[in-house]
Amino acid sequence: MNQELIIVLDFGGQYNQLIARRVRECNVYAEVKPYTMALEEIEKLNPKGIIFTGGPNSVYDETSPHYDKKIFELGIPILGICYGSQLMAYTLGGEVKTAPVSEYGHTEITLDKSSALFSGVEEKTSVWMSHTDYIANAPTGFKITAHSSVCPVAAMEDASRKLYATQFHPEVMHTERGKEMISNFVYKVCGCKGDWTMDSFVETKIREIRETVGNGKVLCALSGGVDSSVAAVLMSKAVGKNLTCVFVDHGLLRKNEGDEVEAVFGEGGSYELNFIRVNAQERFYEKLAGVTEPEKKRKIIGEEFIRVFEEEAKKIGAVDFLVQGTIYPDVIESGLGKSAVIKSHHNVGGLPDCVDFKEIIEPLRMLFKDEVRKAGLELGLPEYLVNRQPFPGPGLGVRIVGEVTAEKVRIVQDADYIFRKELEKAGLTKGLGQYFAALSNMRSVGVMGDFRTYDYAVVLRSVNTSDFMTAECSNIPFEVLQICMNRIINEVKGVNRVMFDLTSKPPGTIELE
Repeated sequence: MNQELIIVLDFGGQYNQLIARRVRECNVYAEVKPYTMALEEIEKLNPKGIIFTGGPNSVYDETSPHYDKKIFELGIPILGICYGSQLMAYTLGGEVKTAPVSEYGHTEITLDKSSALFSGVEEKTSVWMSHTDYIANAPTGFKITAHSSVCPVAAMEDASRKLYATQFHPEVMHTERGKEMISNFVYKVCGCKGDWTMDSFVETKIREIRETVGNGKVLCALSGGVDSSVAAVLMSKAVGKNLTCVFVDHGLLRKNEGDEVEAVFGEGGSYELNFIRVNAQERFYEKLAGVTEPEKKRKIIGEEFIRVFEEEAKKIGAVDFLVQGTIYPDVIESGLGKSAVIKSHHNVGGLPDCVDFKEIIEPLRMLFKDEVRKAGLELGLPEYLVNRQPFPGPGLGVRIVGEVTAEKVRIVQDADYIFRKELEKAGLTKGLGQYFAALSNMRSVGVMGDFRTYDYAVVLRSVNTSDFMTAECSNIPFEVLQICMNRIINEVKGVNRVMFDLTSKPPGTIELE
C-alpha cells in the first residue's frame, strides 16, 4: 500500500469507525484493526500513526485488552483516546484508578496551547467525556497538557517519543474543536501530506471485489436508496454482467417509488444492469399480519428479503454472492461486535441464521452516509440520486407504529408525500439530514364537517445530521408545518391529527417506530 496510512487499533469502543472517518476527512487513509493484530503486522504496514480507541473495560483488570509494550518503541506516533489513553499510561508505568467523580457528556477543560495536539485551540474548550476510570498519575516523561475540574489528566504527552493521549473523545461532534485536534495529530505529529481521496477508496474496493468474486455470479439487493444504488454501481464496475440486481417491492416503499426505481435501473434506464423487479407486496403483508413489536417486524422483513433473493438466485442459477448496501451506522445499531442492539437493520442484524449464498459482500460497510455519497459521485452517479432522502430497508414497516396493513401503508405514503413536497416547495430540503412522515398507533376523537371522527395521528419528523450516529431536530418554520398539517388532514383519509417530533438522537433514533 503506497498511500499514507493511520491504523486505528480497536479496543472495543463504539466510536472506532468514527475515528477512522475523522482521519479520512483529513484526506489521510485510515483502517480499523483489532487490538489482537500482531506487532509484526503493524510494522509491515508501516503506518504514519496509530490511534488507540476507547473501550468499556478497566486497564487494571487482567482480563481487559492490552498490547505489547514494544509498540511504544517503534517510533510511530500514537494517540490514545479514553481507554486508549489509560492503556498508554498504565503500560508505561502511570497509575489508573476508579475516578472519584465520573464524567459523562460536555465538560470544560483547560489545555496547554503549546502542545502540537492543541495548536490553534482555545485554552478553555468544551469536550465530550465518558469515563469511570481516570489517570491518577501520568507516566515518567509525560507532561500533563489538559485537565478538568475533576480530571487531573484530561490529556498528556511525551512529545519526544510522539506519544499523545486524551481522556476525552475528540472524534465526536460534541467536542467543539475535536476535528482540529485530529487534524493536528495527523499533520503536525504524524507528518502526513493528505493525498488520499474517495476515488482511492473506489479503486481499491473495485480491485478487492474482483479478487473476491472472480468469475462468480453476484446478486445485489437493490432498494433504490442511496446505499444500495452506490453498492450496485460499484459492483457493476467490478464484475460487469456477472451482476444481477433484484429490486423487491415489498409494498412498504414511499409513494410511486417502485416505478421510479425501475425507471432509473430497469430497461431503458441509465445503467447497464441485469435488473429484476419482484412484486411481493401481499407476501410481506401476510408475514407482518398481527405483528406490532418493531424489532420483530425488522426480523421478519429481513428474513423475507433473503428468502425472495434466494428464490430469484435459483432462477438465475448458481449465484455465489449476495451484495448489500450496509453502512456503518447500520452495523453499530444492529449490535454487531461489542455494541448493544438498538434496532436490527434488515441487511445486518435482521439476517436469518442460515442463508443460501457462499458469501455476503458489503462494500460500504465501514463508511458513513456522507462518505457513501462521495463514493457515489466518484462512481458517476447523478447528484439527484446520490443526494436523495435516506430510506430504511424495512421501509414503511418501521414508520408505522403497531400492525402493518395495506390501509396504513396508504395513509403514511400519502402523508409523507405531502410533507416532502411542501418542504421542497419551501426550499428547506438542502440542509436536512432526513425528513418523513410516520403513522402513530394513536387514534383520537376529532371533528370534520360537523361530524365526529375517530382517526389516526400522523407524526412528522425532520432531523439534521451528517453521520447519522447523532441527530438534532430540524427547525422547520411554523407556517410550513401549518400548511403540511392542513393538507394532510384535508387530503389523507383516516387522519385527523398531525404532530411534529422534536426528539434528538440520542435519546431517540432517527426513525420513529
